[in-house]
Amino acid sequence: MVKLRAPAFWSQPSAKIRPLLLSPFAGIVVAITARKQHQQGWTAPVPVLCCGNISVGGAGKTTVVLDLAARLLRRGKKPHILTRGYGGRLRTTTQVNPAQHTAQDVGDEPLLLAQLCPVWVGADRAASARMAVAHGADCLLMDDGFQNPSLYKNLSLLVVDGGVGLGNGYVLPAGPLREQPAQAFARAQATVLIGPDKTGFLARFGHVAPHVMQAELQQSDNVSALQGQRCVAFAGLGRPEKFFEGLKNCNITLAQTVAFPDHYFYKQKDLKRLADMAVSLQACLVTTPKDAVRLPEYFRQKVLTVGVDMVWQNPAAPEALLNQFLNGSAG
Repeated sequence: MVKLRAPAFWSQPSAKIRPLLLSPFAGIVVAITARKQHQQGWTAPVPVLCCGNISVGGAGKTTVVLDLAARLLRRGKKPHILTRGYGGRLRTTTQVNPAQHTAQDVGDEPLLLAQLCPVWVGADRAASARMAVAHGADCLLMDDGFQNPSLYKNLSLLVVDGGVGLGNGYVLPAGPLREQPAQAFARAQATVLIGPDKTGFLARFGHVAPHVMQAELQQSDNVSALQGQRCVAFAGLGRPEKFFEGLKNCNITLAQTVAFPDHYFYKQKDLKRLADMAVSLQACLVTTPKDAVRLPEYFRQKVLTVGVDMVWQNPAAPEALLNQFLNGSAG
């Protein structure tokens, strides 16, 4: 499955004609989303924290979920993660087994998450939650699903990519937003802005977005091994340039960068092209952990992976968020 790239005008606030032409369709999306929120979701017997976003595309939700899950584990909790399993072919509620499932089965992000704690994929979040609780979960983390009303959320955290913000500010298909910002902010208890605020999100929404925290993504794993080497970096992400910029910021020499669509399943011709490129440029191949799980094992062994860690501007902020979550003070 290949995810199509977003239209350029979605990220251009100055573009008015196309959003205006598409506004009737955006109005339909707004109405449907608002109506869905009146549905009553199942209330789990354990607290539920949702990491979601207002816009489509990769804002960094999975990285936030990994960070929060690790913190919960250090507290002695037993978190389970619920996710739709985007890109996977399994439709029924399934616990991810990295030894058995592939990215084609359950999606790439669930495989990464399952390296840390139990993960359940499925479109029905309430069904996934019931299975997780039955298997010993004492708290639940949702990777996406903010607009899905089937499961009651004790606390919702909106994730915003500082590099793109909320795009042109319009709802699909006139822009990248899943719903109107005011509606989303009213249902959330906190917001995390990841990376430099390049679009003026804080100036525009800082006074209405709930409890804004800031964080950076810091490259980790194998960075020192790449120092002094020429690299061919490739990635299939919502914003591959974030990965490339991160490598450059670590003073890693990029002989070439190759961007693929988000959740892209690499074909043999892609792998041959990358391998030939590395040979011709006398460079090593480097990619993200999310891309690595979509590579065949024989090729994965030829590639170094560089992941990212969350670095919170206020180190106490995520712990305070989890205190609020576990104490059940949000609603």
